[in-house]
Amino acid sequence: MGLIDRIREPKTERTRTEPSLLRQGAVNSGPISAERELFDYLKEQVQERLFKQTDPARLEESGPSHLLQQISEAINEIIAQEKLLLTEPDRERLIQLTINDMVGLGPLEPLLQDNTISDILVNGYAETYIERRGKLVRTNVRFHDDQHVLRVINRIVARVGRRIDESSPMVDARLPDGSRVNAVIGPLAIDGPSLSIRRFGGFGNDIARLVQGGTITTEMVAFMRAAVGSRLNIIISGGTGSGKTTMLNCFSSFIPEGERIVTIEDAAELRLQQPHIVRLESRPPNIEGRGEVTQRDLFKNTLRMRPDRIIVGEVRGAEVLDMLQAMSTGHDGSMATIHANTPRDCLGRLEMMMLLSGISLPEQAMRQYIVSALNLVVHVSRLSDGSRKVVKISEITGIESEVVLMQDLFEFVRTGVSPTGKVLGEFRATGIRSKYTDKMMAAGYPLTTIQFEKATN
Repeated sequence: MGLIDRIREPKTERTRTEPSLLRQGAVNSGPISAERELFDYLKEQVQERLFKQTDPARLEESGPSHLLQQISEAINEIIAQEKLLLTEPDRERLIQLTINDMVGLGPLEPLLQDNTISDILVNGYAETYIERRGKLVRTNVRFHDDQHVLRVINRIVARVGRRIDESSPMVDARLPDGSRVNAVIGPLAIDGPSLSIRRFGGFGNDIARLVQGGTITTEMVAFMRAAVGSRLNIIISGGTGSGKTTMLNCFSSFIPEGERIVTIEDAAELRLQQPHIVRLESRPPNIEGRGEVTQRDLFKNTLRMRPDRIIVGEVRGAEVLDMLQAMSTGHDGSMATIHANTPRDCLGRLEMMMLLSGISLPEQAMRQYIVSALNLVVHVSRLSDGSRKVVKISEITGIESEVVLMQDLFEFVRTGVSPTGKVLGEFRATGIRSKYTDKMMAAGYPLTTIQFEKATN
């Protein structure tokens, strides 16, 4: 028996025109829709009553037990006034939904509990999509209205000391689990507030799961473990949503625990597990246009903090010059990610960012700068079937006639597409022996030429 069937008054055939008709059991689109409408109505009544009694900002600070007590009392009063008959499971569900709306992320809370979801995309109050296993799917999650979405956005950005309003209608923030959040409101978002959540809480640093899922092979993992352990400078390239940050998290887990690591990010999302980590995050300007701290500012300060390794969440501007300089002058073993379509395109992007930093160097000098700093480029890609693969591991070997020389060590070779749309292919070693093999072996990683000459399946 559903909730609507347990309401005191008998059912009628009238169409719902106002909330009070819900007490009479009116349904207009089936019991599930009517039950949802009743819960929404009760939640609104409880929230309205609590907001009259307590400042909304202080409700969240009152603590879980006190908040639970306040909401339970308000629900009991409304149930008595409305003369509703709710079972204990329904009452507990109503309490949880109300808490989600008042101090959580409302209807998004169930999605945040699902570790198979990598992205949550809210396009106005009536449209929410998720990405699961690389594919976008529309959900039946709905907010009440645009103001409901705005309340959730304000709750997120307030926790990290940021604000969003008409004068500052775009903001980047993060959730407690490290998930990255981007929000855009009017007048920039024409069809209602937009909220994008890139999740990291459920993925962690589990390289074994990536191997099991076909993202990378055990041979490639063994090589990358040796590369990180022998302090090669590594940059991870790929498109949006290809898995760069996840891969950076995984590779950083190979860093020995005795080293001091400093991370630099625009929005903190790295989840390193080593004990000695200093996490730095840039800061946008305030409403008066002052107080900005850029990634380049953080990088300059990091060099005074005695780091063993520097990890940059994403290189996107003038800080590239300081990063390359640090990599080539003693801070080896550093890592970063960058948006690029191929390993070769990655080098072009680095050159462009160096130019944007205001430095005046000839192309030959810039390329020599890159060659002296970087050792490996790991390129990841999201394929047409939604799967993510490490499609190339390439190393930089030198420069000749103003051209940076690169060689591929491992690659994913596509062979076709199955009738179900699954991308077919295999990982292969190219047969080229890494120029850094001797360095890896000297660092205690017994690699042999077999790992490069045998194809990996």
